[in-house]
Amino acid sequence: MRGVRVVEILSAIERRGGEQVTLPARLCDEGLSALPVSGVGIALMTVDGPSGVVLAATDERARQLEELQFALGEGPCVEASGSGRPILASDLVAAGTARWPRFGAAVLDAGVRAIFAFPLRVGAIHVGVLDLYRDTPGQLTALQFDEALAFAEAATVVVLHLQDYDEHDGTHAPLAEPIDNRAEVHQATGMITIQLGISLAEALLRLRAYAYATERTVSAVAADVVNRRLSFGDSGSGGTTRQERP
Repeated sequence: MRGVRVVEILSAIERRGGEQVTLPARLCDEGLSALPVSGVGIALMTVDGPSGVVLAATDERARQLEELQFALGEGPCVEASGSGRPILASDLVAAGTARWPRFGAAVLDAGVRAIFAFPLRVGAIHVGVLDLYRDTPGQLTALQFDEALAFAEAATVVVLHLQDYDEHDGTHAPLAEPIDNRAEVHQATGMITIQLGISLAEALLRLRAYAYATERTVSAVAADVVNRRLSFGDSGSGGTTRQERP
């Protein structure tokens, strides 16, 4: 991960807005301020493709274009999720309708001239897509591209963080905190670090991603790891694990 910048983004969105503003919405607003774009959206994805859920968007146009991609089954968001790589459509007038016939026409009618879609993934696990919309054509510079990647990584943390609900006190741990303070989660993270030979921060991300993919709490998955019912050791991606027999 782009450690320092990602932590800066996460810290900024924790300070931004009030209790009625969701973390994904804060991240979209922060991205709109930091990047040369006209709109930002975060959509959820699964291993099977678009889930049909728009988690946040900076305005109604961005939200409608996110939803339209789900409805049509085409567009940068769908392509980024399927390919696992950024889709940089810097001139939709020149290539949008040829690449995405139905979505391309609709997005041009909406006045959008460029879209940059960044997949949110941890190993083989599909989490979602961060979409950046712009009213003018043109490529991202190298620095802007790196900044967008940092926002995509921060968005991945935010989406997975929403799964990390503490059923004991009804709260979330601080976003930028690298390691959960619950003893069992901490122990499981250490075990995954050894199993995969990765950092503690990356191991926690893998743990959260597995919980997201299996629709369980992080605490429940951590208990399985600690009790050796679940091991990440057979998978380099962290997306597929094996269940150990007692």
